[in-house]
Amino acid sequence: MNKKLNLAFCLFKYFPFGGLQGDFMQISKICLDRGHKVDVYTLSWEGKKPEGLDVTIVPVSGLSNHGQYKSFGKKIAELVNHKNYDAVVGFNRIPGLDIYYAADGSYAAKMQNRSPLHRISSRYQTFMSLEKAVYDKNSKTEILLLTEKEKNFYMNFYKTAEERFHILPPGISRKCIPPSNADEIRVQKRNDFAIDQNKKIILMVCTVFKIKGVERAIRALASLPQKISSETILLIVGIDKPGKYKRLAKKLNISEQVRFLGARTDVPHLLMASDLFLHPASIENTGTVIVEALVANIPVITTDICGYSHHVTYANAGKVIPSPFIQETLNKELLFMLAIKEPDQMRNNAKRYIEKTDVFSRSEKAVDIIEKVTL
Repeated sequence: MNKKLNLAFCLFKYFPFGGLQGDFMQISKICLDRGHKVDVYTLSWEGKKPEGLDVTIVPVSGLSNHGQYKSFGKKIAELVNHKNYDAVVGFNRIPGLDIYYAADGSYAAKMQNRSPLHRISSRYQTFMSLEKAVYDKNSKTEILLLTEKEKNFYMNFYKTAEERFHILPPGISRKCIPPSNADEIRVQKRNDFAIDQNKKIILMVCTVFKIKGVERAIRALASLPQKISSETILLIVGIDKPGKYKRLAKKLNISEQVRFLGARTDVPHLLMASDLFLHPASIENTGTVIVEALVANIPVITTDICGYSHHVTYANAGKVIPSPFIQETLNKELLFMLAIKEPDQMRNNAKRYIEKTDVFSRSEKAVDIIEKVTL
């Protein structure tokens, strides 16, 4: 593409390690590499600002989050109106977007089973209004969707035209592909944590423990026969308050087998050190970590609520727990996966699936679409 674009990127908050924020940053960098100009509008920014990004902190009114988001949407309309942008790209839902990167699941879908009393709250009305501004049949916003899973809901609920949706690949870092010295990394990483080379490591990577299934995982580990449980370590990577979960592990007599590692930058190496990836989430629009594990050739147990759970099924490299979630089902599948007699078979299945499936180019494809629809 020869034309250099003048783009406005909008998101509520930027902070390191967030999934949406990571996608935003990668897409921004690719745009800059292609010679486009990117101005960023946000409520707050934590961490370094990459060279080339012009970041504007937008002052807003409102005491609540939803009040501030509503104010942000109005302020953006005022700020971009006179800037002659080729496209306004949103990473959160606000009115007036040319393109929306749909990292968040549908608010309307999430609220369907809640009490009707929620519908009179200003929070509900604000979030519904912001979502409708993007998906309504009369909106012109092009939508970059991360999974096929939600498309039918939007088409039925908002009458969104199908041609406005653009499905993107998962966008996994190639750093997760095991290098030639993966066995050495596995040994070294286990030594770093003083974990015996013969023990089984279950890995979780998540930021909100409650909805990503940490309690479910601890209970499943505690349900294992003592011989298997004593030879298994659960590593939990992510930022959240672990107190409640440490107390649960202590109550179930598995404190020594559960370790909370906080935020880490070495997740690809932790995957290579692990034997099983666990992601029994109760809410998960995508679940990028699921595919990261498959790229690392690690079998996965997850729940069918996750948008990317179908990759586990297609790869035949793990187990998908059906809805409604039953703890005993997870317990049984965890025991099966840890006691499996030929674990290399599922690793090989994951490897073959990744070799024939594009799971890497999400950000590149997103920028391709931004360029295409902007012309």
